[in-house]
Amino acid sequence: MNLIIVESPTKASTISRFLGKDFKVESSYGHIRDLPKSKLGIDLENNFEPQYIIPVKAKKKVSLLKKEAEKAERVILATDEDREGEAIAFHLIEALGLNQKKIEIKRIVFHEITDKAIKQALKNSRDIDINMVNSQQARRILDRLVGYKLSPFLWKKIMSRLSAGRVQSAALKLIVERENEIKKFKTEEYWSIVATLFKIKNIETILYKINNETIPKLGIKTKEEAEKIVKDLEKCEFKILEIKTKELKKNPLPPFTTSTLQQEASKRLRFSAKQTMIFAQGLYENGLITYHRTDSLNMSKDALSATQKWIEKNLGKEYLLPSFRFFKTKSKLAQEAHEAIRPTRPDLTPEKLNEQVNIKLEKNGVRLYDLIWRRFIASQLPQACFNSTRVEIKAENPLNSTSYILYATGNILKFDGFLKIWPTQFEEKELPQLKENEDLKLIKVDSFQHFTEPPARYNEASLIKTLEEYGIGRPSTYAPIISVLQGRNYTEKDENRRFKPTEIGELVNKILTNHFPKIVDIQFTAEMEEKLDKIAEGKEEWQKIVGEFYWPFAENLEKKYEEVEKQKIEEKTEEICEKCNSPMIIKYGRFGKFLACSKFPECKNTKNINTSFKITDNEGNAMRCPQCPEGIIVRKKTKKGRFFYGCDKYPACKYASWSNPKIDPISK
Repeated sequence: MNLIIVESPTKASTISRFLGKDFKVESSYGHIRDLPKSKLGIDLENNFEPQYIIPVKAKKKVSLLKKEAEKAERVILATDEDREGEAIAFHLIEALGLNQKKIEIKRIVFHEITDKAIKQALKNSRDIDINMVNSQQARRILDRLVGYKLSPFLWKKIMSRLSAGRVQSAALKLIVERENEIKKFKTEEYWSIVATLFKIKNIETILYKINNETIPKLGIKTKEEAEKIVKDLEKCEFKILEIKTKELKKNPLPPFTTSTLQQEASKRLRFSAKQTMIFAQGLYENGLITYHRTDSLNMSKDALSATQKWIEKNLGKEYLLPSFRFFKTKSKLAQEAHEAIRPTRPDLTPEKLNEQVNIKLEKNGVRLYDLIWRRFIASQLPQACFNSTRVEIKAENPLNSTSYILYATGNILKFDGFLKIWPTQFEEKELPQLKENEDLKLIKVDSFQHFTEPPARYNEASLIKTLEEYGIGRPSTYAPIISVLQGRNYTEKDENRRFKPTEIGELVNKILTNHFPKIVDIQFTAEMEEKLDKIAEGKEEWQKIVGEFYWPFAENLEKKYEEVEKQKIEEKTEEICEKCNSPMIIKYGRFGKFLACSKFPECKNTKNINTSFKITDNEGNAMRCPQCPEGIIVRKKTKKGRFFYGCDKYPACKYASWSNPKIDPISK
């Protein structure tokens, strides 16, 4: 009997469908060995030797797998193809006490869970890649050392229950720096001028040159300047100066990698990075998509050939490319043996998915599959073609020497190409038939006030994109980084689902930036990722990389315990404690500020600071409570830092909702 071990029951069930009675597929339910939670679990004096244990919850499973392994002639480890999967396979060998001299042990990897891929993997079985295991182990040990050594420092110098992490601290710094940019930003006023002209139909034109000099974005600074130009244009004669028409071609985007899938799912489906990975895991384990943790844009020729057949049959020959379209992987550290995220069967459209009797997916899983399927099919479709026209109009006032140049543009879609499958918002704008030197009639001139805007806060999509651009993290770590920042209450999301640092997040970032700059340094964190990649390639020793980081870090930490004073993070208030009549002070807790009695511990009275604010509709009016005639909706924060929406007449009215009534209106 051949025993195949994978991580999850769903994956085991899918693989079982492709194999005969000679194979038994079991699940380990994820990691079965880890560092202990109760102590550091790393022997610093013995070359960072990790002291792994089998968690209590995994012991029963390990016992069952041992019994199955004893009955097997061959044990095949079919965990995921990344470093995490390689480490799980390694720990299975150790925990089950498998001995190569007594039983054949093999490792298989595959990009997709299909009949062909599984059988091909069995033919190409190999041994454990110890370099990949060492890379994962180095990451785990580095993260443990930073977390378990630096967190107690924060407890002593700031407050208890804080924690620090290696990669997420760099991500937190990005969020805090962006918030500081926003706070420092000074808004500037500027104006634009639009003239509506007529020839067969109205044409909106934008002023962009005065006396042949291009107007800078902030060139028209005041209402008075704008009104002066408007009055002058109203006296002008308008003549077509030049007409340029050209064909524009728009290329399809490449298929998804992990980061681009998380970004697009955030934009189009409003999924968090964590949700995206959960739904993608289900699709992968059900054999519907290729492995979802990847930074490669490689695609198999079999899949591309099947895609071309589907396109020709369902869309027609005009949508067929003369050859496959390949994309160059941007990440220099990507593993080209991996593939981009794509459907395993291009002919399995999202509409047909519900017909699959062996597969049970929830609605959001189907929505994510639809996104992946469309993106991949679109990548093999022709360019979209547009006719683009730009008209320049000269305006001259016969009473003075000032001249103006305005422009209008038009775009008409000639051939939809990939847009047939991958819908993108664009506005078709058709201009009337025009000729150079033709006169145009002025209908009106308008001026519009604008203000410069600060850089936007990061949302999940833009943060992941930035992390990838800087080389921070890898496909498997983007979602956990975001989850940790939110879970530790270092960041919260504003009304637009964008990250804002909490007071605690800003405080932790300040301490780390001032005293442990390498921990939050973007370049240093990215360089460490490269070193971990070199360990995986067998070009670096993991103990050397860990030691080069740890010993200077430990020396600095020892100094900082002496140098850094306890941070006093209390603020006086005029609030009086209703229990003992002592002054109340503002203290910081895990979930932000709160009021506490200054006589603590004699008096343990605490209460929330009122940080609620009114929710308004699109016209700026307060939103009325749906349950009482007098109340209005306000946003409040729970003790655990989560926002909710309730009536300002509480406790008389107990209306409350997690949903923002402005975004998710209450049905009346």
